[in-house]
Amino acid sequence: MSDDAPGEARGGLRGALEQFGASLVELVHTRLELAAIEFDEARERAVEWFILVNIAVLFLAFAVLAASALVVVLYWDTHRIAALCGVVISYLLIGLGALWRLSRRGRDEAPPFAGTLAELERDRAWLADRLGADK
Repeated sequence: MSDDAPGEARGGLRGALEQFGASLVELVHTRLELAAIEFDEARERAVEWFILVNIAVLFLAFAVLAASALVVVLYWDTHRIAALCGVVISYLLIGLGALWRLSRRGRDEAPPFAGTLAELERDRAWLADRLGADK
């Protein structure tokens, strides 16, 4: 009876399990591709961020050093201590402002691989609904 219709060999429980297995492998493959794409994007952003931060820090440090020297030299004869204190307080305020901004940015950004985790959660919920409906 194996010479019946060609579609019958794939029917039944075995065919359903094969189809389920193929779908599961395809689903995992798609999710891994998504994770790889998100990882590449995160890596590219990190490299760009690192380069820009280093350039900014270097040139801002030169500018701040020159501005500090200028302020101290201008007030050296009259208010040298006040000029130095003003420069130090300015540095403190700028540094604290930068730290505040970094902490705020860290809280506001989505965690890495948020898209992949959301898709996996949707897949888990869908699979749980399907398996729960079969019982």
